[in-house]
Order: sequence, then structure tokens, then C-alpha cells
Amino acid sequence: MTDLQIGDVVAERDVHLTREALVRYAGASGDFNPIHYRDDIAQRVGLPGVLAHGMLTMGLAVETVVPWLGDAGRILEYGVRFTRPVLVDAEDGADVHVVAAVGAVSDGEARIDLTVTFGETTVLGKAQVRVRTA
Repeated sequence: MTDLQIGDVVAERDVHLTREALVRYAGASGDFNPIHYRDDIAQRVGLPGVLAHGMLTMGLAVETVVPWLGDAGRILEYGVRFTRPVLVDAEDGADVHVVAAVGAVSDGEARIDLTVTFGETTVLGKAQVRVRTA
């Protein structure tokens, strides 16, 4: 982990989300907003369909780097800007792709930039994780 170069991809993964996963996340998080499991409610408020919880998307993204780090305690800071929702189809679900690449390296720390996409759409902007490397 000490030989990091800017641009190195340190982790990558695909996550398939289903409506069942959204309901389970709602139970774990306490966020039972019906836009996360009912098409009729989502459409009534002007959304194209059921959306994955933003915090679920954020959590899935950062979890991508944990196996590479070996210890989640090495995460010093994490932040994102939500740019687009992840639409979760009732039958097909949604596939989210995460790429974690080194954005900056300093003494004992690195900034890992996460690119999180749903189809061709980037769903998290400026998703960055500051980690302890030493």
C-alpha cells in the first residue's frame, strides 16, 4: 500500500440491487420513505420510479475499498455529492459499478476517488475517501 501511484485502480466491483434489498435496507436504516419501494408513490412525486436510498449507494461505494484496505478503521474521511438517482426496476433491479482509483498520495495517507455508475450515468459526484496507508 506504500507504493501507490495516482491513477492506480485499487478496487472495483459490481453490485446488483433488487427491490428486496431496498426493503431490507429500509428496515435496517429506518428509512421507510415509500419512494424506495412503491412505484405509484415515486411517480406521484415526479420521480421516474423507485429509487435506491442515497445512503445505501454511498455505503456500497465505500465498502468497495475495505477489502483492499484490510481494515475499515483506516478510513479517515468520506464524502460524496449525490448527482443522479439509481432507479431500481421491479423485475430487473439495478446494476451499480464502482471503481476506486488513487487520486492523491501524501505522507501516510491517500485520497481514493470512487467512480460510481448506473448504466452510463455517474450517480455520485466527487466521491472521495481519505485513507491511512501507513
